[in-house]
Amino acid sequence: MSQEAAAGLCLTIDLNALVGNWRRLKDLVAPAECAGVVKADAYGTGIAMTGPALFAAGCRTFFVAVPEEGAALRAALANHDPAGSAAIYVLAGFFADAAELYREARLSPVLGHFGELQSWRKWPGRDKAALHVDTGMNRLGLTLADTEALAEAGGPGPGIDLMISHLACADEPEKPLNERQRERFAHAKALLGLPRASLANSAGIHMGRAYRHELCRPGIALYGGASHPEAISDPVVTAEARILQVRTGHPGETVGYGALETLRRTTRIAILSAGYADGYLRAAGSSDMASGALVSIGGHLAPLLGRISMDLISVDVTDIPEGLALPGKTAELFGPNVDIDAVARHAGTISYELLTNLSRRAHRRYIGGVESGGPS
Repeated sequence: MSQEAAAGLCLTIDLNALVGNWRRLKDLVAPAECAGVVKADAYGTGIAMTGPALFAAGCRTFFVAVPEEGAALRAALANHDPAGSAAIYVLAGFFADAAELYREARLSPVLGHFGELQSWRKWPGRDKAALHVDTGMNRLGLTLADTEALAEAGGPGPGIDLMISHLACADEPEKPLNERQRERFAHAKALLGLPRASLANSAGIHMGRAYRHELCRPGIALYGGASHPEAISDPVVTAEARILQVRTGHPGETVGYGALETLRRTTRIAILSAGYADGYLRAAGSSDMASGALVSIGGHLAPLLGRISMDLISVDVTDIPEGLALPGKTAELFGPNVDIDAVARHAGTISYELLTNLSRRAHRRYIGGVESGGPS
């Protein structure tokens, strides 16, 4: 018996689509380099498979959140990059108490404050690092005053070959903070004189050449999520839930916890084997006051009914041919027929959260990519 046959929720991860998205961005940003952001287990898609697929396509620079992720990526790349040529930057910086892991996995920290910079300089095992400058987000990074002081003190020193910052509002291109951040970043770049700089994330890539510099860092755009009004990205993840039962409800009856949705007609209700324990967000459900997300069954869209439970989702399949909505068949929660960003909007969130919340309980199967003789 296959693992897929025993699973309630199956995720199909299309590595060809992932690589296609990266190649499209690579061509768009040239002559700048196009990196790959693979933090949070490659946005829930599985770093052990997506990392090698991106490397085989030509990606040579990666970004992770923490050193543990970086070590996992280096291990995943071992058979494809035995020389360890890929650059892996750790966005959370330098964890001094995990210094040996940086050395073993050849990880480059992104340094964000003076204390961290000094700690890294004192470490005898240091190699390469990047410098993070905060241009208006107030998260990680040196302030512009810190950057000016660093420049006056002679610069960041040997081994630091990249400066980065992060755009706060690139998905809303009309916001004036975008231009202010671009100007501040250009000022910091001129002060420090580092050979490479990286400002543009998925959305920032579409802000124009002035935002791209020498290296771009797409994340969600690689995985099929929307990032900018002009962005094009093919779906990478298709989530399909098994239909467990189809039952009939009658007018005046309610569906699910809290009795939030009242039936207005005789209704065929399909019960799906997935829920918020699988990462399908509870807020995407439906009520008498607000409609919820849609699913697709046999190419036909159907609305959710009531609250999403831990392990179950109810769907109105009254208008779907009976032969399509049967126990043992599946419903697409998101994928080529149901836009993941539309589902996220119903849940009051973004596709980033939906992807990275996907449970390990879901069975993952991969199509395309290196292992199946796909793009290389």
